[in-house]
Amino acid sequence: MISLDIIVSWGHEKQGCGGGQGNFGEPDIKTAWTGLFTVMVGRLPNITESDMQNQQRQSIGGNLAAKRTDFSSLGRFLVKKIGRLVWIVALVTAPVMCAQMLAEEQGLASSRIPAEHLQKYSDLAVQWMQEYLRVDTTNPPGNEMRAVAFYKRILDQEGIENRVFEYTPGRGDLWARIPANTHVSEQQGEAGHPRPIVLLNHMDVVTSDASHWKVPPFSGELKDGYLWGRGAQDMKDEGLAQLVVMVMLKREKVALDRDVIFLAVSDEEVDDTGTDWFIAHQRDLLGNAEFLINEGGENLLEGSKVKYVGVDVGEKTTYWLKVVAHGRPGHGSRPNPDSAPDRLVRALNRIIAYQTPLRVLPVVEEFLRDMAQYEPPERAAEYRDIRKAIEDKKFQEEVERDESLNFLLRDTISLTMMGGSGQTNVIPPEAWANLDVRILPGGDPKAVLEAVRRVVNDPNVSVEPMRDEFNVANYSGTDNALFAAIREVAGKYFPGTPVVPHITSGYTENQRYRPLGINAYGFNPYTATADEGNTEHGNDERIRVEEVRRGPRILFDVVVAVAGQ
Repeated sequence: MISLDIIVSWGHEKQGCGGGQGNFGEPDIKTAWTGLFTVMVGRLPNITESDMQNQQRQSIGGNLAAKRTDFSSLGRFLVKKIGRLVWIVALVTAPVMCAQMLAEEQGLASSRIPAEHLQKYSDLAVQWMQEYLRVDTTNPPGNEMRAVAFYKRILDQEGIENRVFEYTPGRGDLWARIPANTHVSEQQGEAGHPRPIVLLNHMDVVTSDASHWKVPPFSGELKDGYLWGRGAQDMKDEGLAQLVVMVMLKREKVALDRDVIFLAVSDEEVDDTGTDWFIAHQRDLLGNAEFLINEGGENLLEGSKVKYVGVDVGEKTTYWLKVVAHGRPGHGSRPNPDSAPDRLVRALNRIIAYQTPLRVLPVVEEFLRDMAQYEPPERAAEYRDIRKAIEDKKFQEEVERDESLNFLLRDTISLTMMGGSGQTNVIPPEAWANLDVRILPGGDPKAVLEAVRRVVNDPNVSVEPMRDEFNVANYSGTDNALFAAIREVAGKYFPGTPVVPHITSGYTENQRYRPLGINAYGFNPYTATADEGNTEHGNDERIRVEEVRRGPRILFDVVVAVAGQ
């Protein structure tokens, strides 16, 4: 007699579904959880050798009766086939089932959603992400109304209030809202419901050169466990997660104390005209919001471990400079040391060699202190007393070589563009270069400009700002309900991982919204390896499918923790 139980399991330790970290290093669903996960597939009816022989005698005139069946081989065959079926089912349902177990164990809001609904939301996330990646919103020119149409179709189907603003032909913003729906308590009184939370995303993406990609940049192709496409990391992925959260809130009839506002804007990658137009003309639709979630968060995955959940509380301000060298023009066949290109190259060599002063912000000090426990002893000691460490010459040299540390501790200068003659055999009277300067919060742009001019030290080379306007960088504190919710929810999905405030090297539109009295953060519900993160603005931009399936749920739990009753 054979009795068959099929048990599919992976992992080594029972640390809650997802273990201490979650193993997200490979685009393979079976590596997504280190905790024990078991799928039980009933018990098959008992089968005896006599049963099989009787069945054989009845088949097609008994012709098979003479062919003795090796029953042990048949048993192995059945185990193999059914095992494959169970494995396929496990691959598809594991993310939702595992997250469901974790949410129930941790008491997260999503644990109250039926498992079949959660499975459907994960399926929709993948389907919609593919569709969204196929919408070409390369900026310039943007054409973000294509993305507006994508969002509006889904929001209309779900019965979610929304409005579209085409502020210039082909470019626009989309606003949607799920209003607070709970009774105002006596304690709330005339103040009413707490102020709204805004889910902000931009629809435009940077340019791409298809000849350098493994797949077409706007194919939305599903390959090797990834979804590929421009915007997969910046930031169609996060806009998609925000959309799914709105759908979940609506379908599940979640009790809300706050309005939840979805805002998709145009032109973030170039001139911020979408956000600037909305603030200037539709600010009332923000409802005097208290909180805002945007791009900028970083959840770094190293091997099988999420090293940290970085919440962007502040950004460096962009300060672009143009360097123009003037010199004696002439024929390319007769070099002269006073040519504009030669002067420019000498000036740029001095600028590249220059290192701005090191400076420690309180938020960076907190971040490094929290990360010290994960570093080797010598580096850990430096992180625990970073103000002392930056006085050490050896550590200063280490900072210069470490891209992930350097931008946190100083204003940075990157050479990004150069130009000169229109012909190879002509020495031009002018040659130019653009510098991308990023200044830490509280930094003085005039001081940076004067320092660069002193470094150049050439009266025939000018250094000027490319824009007249400069906004001093701002940041949000961490003593409020939203940051606490992010810390709580992320801590439950990634037990043992530090949830830390972080300064991002790039600009985000949080800088535009904080002056309105909004606590604005960059929080990303997805994890990414350094290689995956580096595809942002690069070639082969992609995101793991398992992250697309899981990320919206994490964001849902954060939003409900802040806006739910």
